[in-house]
Amino acid sequence: MKTIITSLVILLTIAISSCNSESSPTPEKKGETVVLVHGAWQGTFTWVTVKSNLEKKGFTVIAVELPAHGDDTTPVAGLTLDSYSAKVISVIEAQSSKVILVGHSLGGMVISAVAEKIPTKIAKLVYLAAFLPQNQQSLFELSSADKQSLLGTALEVSADQSTIAVKSDSLINIFCQDGSAEIKKLLLSKNRTEPLLPFTNKVTLTDVNFGSVAKYYIHTINDHAIGINLQDQMIKTTTITKVYSLMAGHTAHLSQPNEVSAIIEEVAAIK
Repeated sequence: MKTIITSLVILLTIAISSCNSESSPTPEKKGETVVLVHGAWQGTFTWVTVKSNLEKKGFTVIAVELPAHGDDTTPVAGLTLDSYSAKVISVIEAQSSKVILVGHSLGGMVISAVAEKIPTKIAKLVYLAAFLPQNQQSLFELSSADKQSLLGTALEVSADQSTIAVKSDSLINIFCQDGSAEIKKLLLSKNRTEPLLPFTNKVTLTDVNFGSVAKYYIHTINDHAIGINLQDQMIKTTTITKVYSLMAGHTAHLSQPNEVSAIIEEVAAIK
């Protein structure tokens, strides 16, 4: 009897293991790595769900923490747009194949600068509610034309003109009015003062380098930080392979991470 019971237990264990294995297959490994670049007053914490979603689909995903953002302790003094792009470039150059480079908001300036410097290492650029500059434009120049944005009146520049901050009582309505209570609390707790120079630095872009990389744009229609009119204007002045739209606020990867993940996966599949 004891032998029979032992045999049944073994068979049951094998059956359960087999079921679990069949229900959770290892995802097929994708060829390209996805590199995620966050925007201003944010950090890699905003990409957690998108990163997890894509990894479950077989992608290798790297979220880059820009200097003096999120949990990075780099001193603010002297940081420029080149400081940001250098950090991203160091990550990309460590990869064995081309990457899909995704930038949110200020991250659009960063990924554009990166594409100019190492175009052959980038398969595709994806702009998520992001600034999409022309040659010799700065973020401030682009944003000055935005009549829909609520950000301008909420900014506070330090007396020595070295840093810039967003008023806490305006942060959520501008960046993620459609987020959950938990997300809003997270954004407030992670909010940090920014170095000012990267907002004023102009980016150099050429048709030979930047222009050679395929570009995709994700509209955020209910955006309070970058108005939809400015998003449309930037798209019209640059060759974009495909435009996607989400009924979302500025930080769509927090409020609608599944939708953002699905778009990135679709972009990756385009030949």
